[in-house]
Amino acid sequence: MAEAKTAPAAGASAAADVSSGERGKTVVVVGVDDSEHSYYALEWTVQHVAAGMAGAAELVIVHGKPSPSSVVSFGGPGAGEAMRYVEADLRKMAEVVVERARRVCVANSVHALIEVIEGEPRYVLCNAAEKHHADLLVVGSHGYGAIKRALLGSVSDYCAHHAHCSVMIVKEPKSKC
Repeated sequence: MAEAKTAPAAGASAAADVSSGERGKTVVVVGVDDSEHSYYALEWTVQHVAAGMAGAAELVIVHGKPSPSSVVSFGGPGAGEAMRYVEADLRKMAEVVVERARRVCVANSVHALIEVIEGEPRYVLCNAAEKHHADLLVVGSHGYGAIKRALLGSVSDYCAHHAHCSVMIVKEPKSKC
């Protein structure tokens, strides 16, 4: 079903799992993928929330890794081999996402728990927010208009309507030309 891998960032111990009961701290879950929008949201969160609440906030970074079957939907001869290649590529992409998130945390001296969970990102993020008893879920925005959002779907829209905590959608400022 769902693959979950966790790794502490910036020297945090694995025992720092925020769902284990340190309720005196604010729990912030940040969703990341391989987009610049998600890294902007992570950097914004690290600089404005986690660093500003040093010791008072627990940061959980979550990457929803798509399942190979959600990426490849064909059968027949060669499908098994294609799925192995797709799985390998998705695993490599998850490793890159985690490493980049870890670098952001280290550069800002912020401790975080990093999880990779297989599944549809919108569901993965809402479930992670619930699992960790998050006070805040932070996601980036691709800045799609209404038509693109309707056609492509929007993780941030879904989370804003279904997460059991406050949701912050971080948008990159538009460049001034």
